[in-house]
Amino acid sequence: MASTPAPQPQPKMNRLGLAVLDYRGGKTTLCAGCGHNAISERIIDAFYEMGVQPERVAKLSGIGCSSKSPAYFMSRSHSFNSVHGRMPSVATGAVLANQRLIALGVSGDGDTASIGIGQFIHLMRRNLPIIYIIEDNGVYGLTKGQFSATADVGSKLKTGVINELPPIDTCSLAIELGATFVARSFSGDKRQLHSILKAAIAHRGTVMVDVISPCVTFNDHEGSTKSYKYMKDHEEPLQDVNFVPAFEDIAVDYDPGTSVNITMHDGSQLRLRKLEEDYDPTNRIEAVKRLSLAHEAEEALTGVFYINTEKPNFADMLNMTDVPLATLPEERVRPSRKVLEECMEELR
Repeated sequence: MASTPAPQPQPKMNRLGLAVLDYRGGKTTLCAGCGHNAISERIIDAFYEMGVQPERVAKLSGIGCSSKSPAYFMSRSHSFNSVHGRMPSVATGAVLANQRLIALGVSGDGDTASIGIGQFIHLMRRNLPIIYIIEDNGVYGLTKGQFSATADVGSKLKTGVINELPPIDTCSLAIELGATFVARSFSGDKRQLHSILKAAIAHRGTVMVDVISPCVTFNDHEGSTKSYKYMKDHEEPLQDVNFVPAFEDIAVDYDPGTSVNITMHDGSQLRLRKLEEDYDPTNRIEAVKRLSLAHEAEEALTGVFYINTEKPNFADMLNMTDVPLATLPEERVRPSRKVLEECMEELR
């Protein structure tokens, strides 16, 4: 008599009825142990747990090791690999053309802080609804590991060269320019990065997350300030980060005397348990000050530095329709002859 085969376990589904496999992408071609791969895994987990339809996501990138990462997650999403440093302008066009998309930009420290710094500045000041992740390893991984603009003074290359130039702190820059959700994490800190990314999905404005992501080929040695060992020895978390989506029970116990509770745009709760009693993540000036103090103390500060859920985003300021522009009928997007004549008359 033939035995009955044991039933196969069914994959766990999220609230959309999708499995985590529905959020995966192609097989990575990055170096084994690269911090970028760990970031891709956290992105997959965050979008899966938040129950975001992959087809609603637009993945955007520039050039560099980091900009290859979107190929390794959410293969069902829209994707655009732009010119080096020019991803912000492509993202701006995509978001304004279709506000129903969730824009996820993935960049690197070279793509952002060097050739792309001008576009980065204007993206931050506009508060465009986008999640902008910098996979920050302090070197140019595709061009043999030269220092990037985020490398710390005194950091050493494998060749023995010492960096003498001061770094650009993208978090301080983003806060000063107008981004409304600014954080830093470490690719090796799974729990913290996971919570930050879930909160990022719920935010309606510019999210800038700088993720220290060690380059195992060129910048993971003694003397590097962006290596796995250095980060594990010097990481100073600003707070314990927890996130409760609106579709879950948010009435969990916490100590209000030591926690900050922030309501996100969709009703979700970002919970920050203070490790420093006097730190307020809604205070813009205090955020810049704390980052400056950490730099002077040679601390690798991580956590949510600044958040503002009240400031209008760029699409709201332009008073644009939330209907995708490509679906609008011709009479709404093409000015009549009368309107054209009035415009021409104003220019005389």
